[in-house]
Amino acid sequence: MLPPPTSRLYLDDDRCLETDARVVAVRGDAIAFDRTCFYPGGGGQPPDAGDVTLTTGEALQIASAHMDAAEVVWHVATSPLPSGLAGKSARLALDRDRRLALTRYHTVLHVLNTIALRDYDGWITGAQIGTDYSRIDFKLENLSPALCADLENRVNAVLDGDRPLRAYYISEEEFRAREDLLRTLEVKPPVVRGKVRVVEIAGFDAQACGGTHATTTAEVGRFSIYRTENKGRVNKRLYVRLEPLTPP
Repeated sequence: MLPPPTSRLYLDDDRCLETDARVVAVRGDAIAFDRTCFYPGGGGQPPDAGDVTLTTGEALQIASAHMDAAEVVWHVATSPLPSGLAGKSARLALDRDRRLALTRYHTVLHVLNTIALRDYDGWITGAQIGTDYSRIDFKLENLSPALCADLENRVNAVLDGDRPLRAYYISEEEFRAREDLLRTLEVKPPVVRGKVRVVEIAGFDAQACGGTHATTTAEVGRFSIYRTENKGRVNKRLYVRLEPLTPP
């Protein structure tokens, strides 16, 4: 019998870093729960890592997670799983620092891709989000130091505005009529049960996305482009970095 789709708590609460859950299935070195705070990867954002503590006291290190076609999130353990887990309760906890770093980079790439498209007709052709830096590829005719400096200034101006972020859902029909929600021409956001998740930066932008993000742009920090590459005639790669946040 196939397990039911996992309730993905991060979709409604980016700050959900821990949760209680119940084991519904085990498959090899992977375990599925009825609910999870683990992001299973996608859209350039890697999956979360963390740990699971069973009510029996056993602790499991989770190296990654992935979601199958039935929307079941599988949590991959670093060691063999004990037997008889089905139905047991557990506490799931993310690697907090890693998740928060990924949300900061994912958020700044939203700001960057919006400005690149709006001001330079730059469509995304690829992205890879990391904890120390990230990269993003654009379809751009020209890339110069002056253009990069302008992008940096415009992105930092938005971040300084302390704009709140929120996620909500729209129907597939509305999504098809909203070309402004797209940032890439090659990959379309998934439609889940007739709905598309939209992430909005207040007063600035809204785009379809299933990842995790900061609560406000002020949580992102100072942004810079520290390296660029030509990946073809019109495909340009930008490597970006965020300064460490200053403790309050």
